[in-house]
Amino acid sequence: MSNNDIIVSLDIGTSKVRAIIGEVNNGTFNIIGVGSADSEGIRKGAIVDIDQTVQSIRSAVDHAERMVGIQISEVYVGISGNHIGLQTSHGVVAVSNEDREIGEEDIERVLKAAEVVALPPDREIIDVVAKQYVVDGLEGIQDPRGMIGVRLEVEAIIITGAKPAIHNLLRCVEKSGLKIKDLVLMSLGAGQMSLSKDEKTMGSVLVDIGAGTTSIAVFEAGTMVATSTLPIGGEYVTNDIAYGLRTLTDQAEKVKLKYGCALVDDAASDVIFKVTRIGSNVEKEFSQQDLAAIVEPRIQEIFHLLHQEVKRLGYSELPGGYILTGGTVSMPGVLQVAQTELAASVRIAVPDYIGVRDPGFTSGVGVLHNVIRNIRGRNNTVSNTKKQPNRNNKANNPSANQGKTPKTGLVERLKNMFSEFI
Repeated sequence: MSNNDIIVSLDIGTSKVRAIIGEVNNGTFNIIGVGSADSEGIRKGAIVDIDQTVQSIRSAVDHAERMVGIQISEVYVGISGNHIGLQTSHGVVAVSNEDREIGEEDIERVLKAAEVVALPPDREIIDVVAKQYVVDGLEGIQDPRGMIGVRLEVEAIIITGAKPAIHNLLRCVEKSGLKIKDLVLMSLGAGQMSLSKDEKTMGSVLVDIGAGTTSIAVFEAGTMVATSTLPIGGEYVTNDIAYGLRTLTDQAEKVKLKYGCALVDDAASDVIFKVTRIGSNVEKEFSQQDLAAIVEPRIQEIFHLLHQEVKRLGYSELPGGYILTGGTVSMPGVLQVAQTELAASVRIAVPDYIGVRDPGFTSGVGVLHNVIRNIRGRNNTVSNTKKQPNRNNKANNPSANQGKTPKTGLVERLKNMFSEFI
């Protein structure tokens, strides 16, 4: 197995760091290894301790390497947080090929043209996502490759992030001994993978409920149009259990994972567990119903705040409803509470790959899905250009298959700016 066939994503979350190894083989994509480690140094989705975060990354990567028997040197890093922002942009270029057939180079140039926007000094462009292309005035084009035209335009969404947050993330990954191939917005990758074409077109909300934060991404007209992050998640449920049962947080987390239920009506009164009371060696018995009485109000609050935030973003009625993902939604009863609180259609998204069929892996697998999607788009162009003698040399360069993305300059640009923060 050559390294060219392997891509690795890194999902650095509040409770877990996950390294997911994917293999591309003869056009098919499979997950072949997963490594995870408890996340230290992350609070509410933000890095608060570089050294602890580096240790967590190394542990997750070592775990994944042992599972597959290969050494990981390059990773695609998922990024999220309340510092992420979106803005619209427009780019226009003249088609460069002599035969006026639009190729990969034209796509890259028009996206680069869309990147020319005024940004505050503390912001950096993470990605550029095309909403639609326009060829000689013809609108509504999703992929103009192979079309004939003179003028190529793009209506794009610019995804930006705060430089300090991006730099700290890069610093942690690089101190772990890994090379960063690219940054990928996790909600974008997860949405491309988890949402159907109709859900993305008609309008829907992807909700990732993690341990420390709840990420919201609104999709409409085929692309992501709004994003937000709430500083609340599964660890708040754990804290409520610790206070309610008067026990240690570690024990509360174990109880939540084993006996947690978000709906009192679905909880069993005859399922009994014991916890050690804090400050003593005395154990006390509780039922699953007792636990659900603590959990349900907090889960209701999360979805109430989520509903309010989506309204604040300006999207009150979305036909596609809500798609839930993230580790917290694995708890029994969460789906029913969500349907009641949101008064809309709700489903849970789970990656359809062996070994990662859990909502907690959606973001990490979504990063790989985003990378594969970009590579396949370029490879299709490369295979087409081999039949055309007049196409540019860049499109015929086999290195286009090596997993490079149109925005490979991002990480290098950020490295050059590190000196501003050191």
